[in-house]
Amino acid sequence: MRWVAVVGSDYGAVVTQQDGDYTTLEDLVAAIKADPTSVIIGAGGTIGSQDWMKAALLARAAGIDYKAMRFVAFEGGGHCATALQGGHVDVCMNDLGDSQAAIDGGAPLKLLTVFSDERLPGKQAEVPTAAEQGYDIQWPIARGFYVGPDVSDADYQWWVGSFTTTMATPGYAAAFQQRNLFPLPIVGEETGTFVGEQVANYNTLATEFGLATQ
Repeated sequence: MRWVAVVGSDYGAVVTQQDGDYTTLEDLVAAIKADPTSVIIGAGGTIGSQDWMKAALLARAAGIDYKAMRFVAFEGGGHCATALQGGHVDVCMNDLGDSQAAIDGGAPLKLLTVFSDERLPGKQAEVPTAAEQGYDIQWPIARGFYVGPDVSDADYQWWVGSFTTTMATPGYAAAFQQRNLFPLPIVGEETGTFVGEQVANYNTLATEFGLATQ
């Protein structure tokens, strides 16, 4: 396959009940430190998934044994958010986009932190980053497109041109903001380079957390 374009970015986030016990990320970390089994952490995907990795990175940054975490795997972030509202888990390691969409839809949830390098604009402007709360964790999530291996160079270039034109239009950024996502225009062969760098980083993390061997 060949990567055509990255069109936008989401970010990892920590979500809890609106009227729950945790007001800040430090509240959550303190509870896990006191008793790792007392906090039920939910996420989309099992051990090794990107959501599990967010929890493991937070544990490592806080000096907590990530293997001691009480982790519950769900099929996706929406299932975790439903369980959170029902009180079956205490927090969800979700993505910002779908978490904000649930909150906008009336779900009684709140964002404790976002794993971005700086505060985000718009309705997320009041959500602190993990870094400003003392935990240097970034987890951007790129959204993009690729074509199959048998697609001709001419057709590939047509798609590259189409995405380049579309992302230059005034409505591009607005469309992403409506979906709680953020513009990240990368097109053509540069996209493959970007993805390769991200995969290399994930491989390093997998090795560090004992999920893979070099």
